[in-house]
Amino acid sequence: MKIKVIESVLKANDAVAQANRARLDAAGVLALNLMSAPGSGKTTLLEKTIPALVPQRCAVLVGDLQTTRDAERLDGIAAEVVQINTGTGCHLTATQVAAGLTSLDLSGIDYLFIENVGNMVCPAAFDLGEHLRVALLSTPEGSDKVAKYPTLFQPADAILLTKVDLSAILDFRSRKVYEDLSRVNSRAVLLELSAQTGLGMEPWVTWLRQQRCEHAGVAAARRAQPPGRGGGALETEELPRPAHAGPDLSQRGSL
Repeated sequence: MKIKVIESVLKANDAVAQANRARLDAAGVLALNLMSAPGSGKTTLLEKTIPALVPQRCAVLVGDLQTTRDAERLDGIAAEVVQINTGTGCHLTATQVAAGLTSLDLSGIDYLFIENVGNMVCPAAFDLGEHLRVALLSTPEGSDKVAKYPTLFQPADAILLTKVDLSAILDFRSRKVYEDLSRVNSRAVLLELSAQTGLGMEPWVTWLRQQRCEHAGVAAARRAQPPGRGGGALETEELPRPAHAGPDLSQRGSL
C-alpha cells in the first residue's frame, strides 16, 4: 500500500509538471532546474550568469525552507524573482512551481532558473516541468559525492564542478569525480568553473545560449508542422527528448 501511495503522489506531481512545461513552451521560455547540496554556489552562479545572458531576460524561482535571503541577492539582477518557502519540505514540487509561475510575466522571459532547495537526494525525484536539469558539485564537498548520491547526477543534462578556485588548497580529486561520472552519467556536459573568479563561466553561458536556440528551434518547427497523420506532431526524431534526458551531449569541457 505504501508503494501505491508513493506512486500516486509522483503521478500527481508529474501531471502538474507536464502542465507547467506546456505553459513554458507556449511562452517560449527555457526552464532549468538547479540542484545541489546547500552551499554549492547556486545563488552565486546565478548572480554571475544572469548579467552575462543580457539582453535575454531571466527569471528565478528560489526554493528554501525559510528566509528570502537568496531571493534578495538576486533582486535587481534577474528580471523577476519569486521566493518559494517550503517550510519543512526538502524539495520543490510541481504544484509549488505552478504557483510561482502565476506570479511571473512569462511573455517577457527567455530563461527561467529554478533554484531548488539545497538537498542531494529529494529534489531528483520530482519533475517540476523544467526542460533541463543542472547538478552542481562544489570542491569543498569532496570528490566522493557522485558515488554516494548518484540519483542527483544520473538525470542531469549538465554537471558543474563549482568553486574550482579552491581545489588547490583542498583534497579534491577531480579525476575520481570524472571516473564516477563515467559510470553514472556519461551523457551530460561537464564543466569546471568558479563563479567568483570567472573561470569557466564563458563555456557555461555558451552552453545556455545553445540550449535556448535549440529549444526555440524545436518550438518553431512544431508550430510550423502541417497537419498530417500525426495530427500536427513532428516526426519522431524532431520531438524534444523526454524530460531530463536532455541533448545527446557526449563532449565534456573543463578548464
